Amino acid sequence: MKNIVRGTHVGLAVDLVPLANQRQPLMKRKSCGKWRSPRSPGFGTERSEHNFMPNRLRLKYCLPITALILFATSICWMTSSVAGEPLRLSIWPEESPLGDGTSEKVEVPITVHLPAPGGATGAAVVICPGGGYGGRVVEGEGHGIARWLNSNGIAGVVLEYRLPNGNYHRPMLDAQRAIRVVRSHAAEWKLDPRRVGIIGFSAGGHLASTVGTHFDTGNTKSTDPVERLSCRPDFMVLVYPVITMGEKTHLGSRNNLMGASPPAELIELLSNEKQVTDKTPPAFLTHARTDAAVPVAHSQMFYEALKAHGVPVEFQEFLKGNHGYNGYQGEEWDAWQKRTLEWMGERGLLKSSP
Repeated sequence: MKNIVRGTHVGLAVDLVPLANQRQPLMKRKSCGKWRSPRSPGFGTERSEHNFMPNRLRLKYCLPITALILFATSICWMTSSVAGEPLRLSIWPEESPLGDGTSEKVEVPITVHLPAPGGATGAAVVICPGGGYGGRVVEGEGHGIARWLNSNGIAGVVLEYRLPNGNYHRPMLDAQRAIRVVRSHAAEWKLDPRRVGIIGFSAGGHLASTVGTHFDTGNTKSTDPVERLSCRPDFMVLVYPVITMGEKTHLGSRNNLMGASPPAELIELLSNEKQVTDKTPPAFLTHARTDAAVPVAHSQMFYEALKAHGVPVEFQEFLKGNHGYNGYQGEEWDAWQKRTLEWMGERGLLKSSP
């Protein structure tokens, strides 16, 4: 099997080396056992030799034991935190905006997976799972990706963006906000705010490319300090992405995003191959020619548009493969992950944490 890797100035065919034995191990997270509460049913009623201890002896021995348990619990909690247990938080302080001056009471969470401090690079990636804008594949294209990134020293931030239900502002505003939120926590999470990228899969790839072509530098007059920060990602990784809303679109994604009969100007606005400028961030794309769900033409059009505007881009085009790359495993899956890390390293995105 072969794949084609296209760089900004070159295109060449290379052998796809089996990488089954090179799959990155997932991060192992420490966890603490659950302590039984004194209020739990049956607590203290178990019959043992200690149940027959006189009260004064119970006080003499049980108080130090209780203190030891509390100390051990605190140590276990600290170990769990230091080990990098995911942090979940809402990106909007109150209500979530709808893009027309109104808002809705919907929580939009991100789950922040930070790498072990010793191997952290300072880079971070906001992760947009796919799902045709009608759902979100939050494990295979979300938390699983975050764990892979962590194993390579990169912070992974899984975004559970709002489903559009015909209003494209919902997911777009959420993804823009997620970039700003990560930058606002850069010092706390030991990240470099100049190395915050975005990765998207399928319809999540359309969302990622939307953020990469529709961004601003922040609102300096905003009373919200997060909104003063730029939402431009520093790089994009697009995996079998939906890109165009035109003739070759993925119809299910388009219908979910903007309705069954969208106006021509909206189709133009969200056909991201038509929104590329020389300010669009560098991108790595991967797609299979035989993808029956989202045609490879999506990635090809975006690649050509980026190249025409002088934006650094690489396109890993597999001659064979399906949507989802064999259920997130196998040669194509391993190959895109391996080349993505190499591409990031070549661009200086994996240097030591600041």
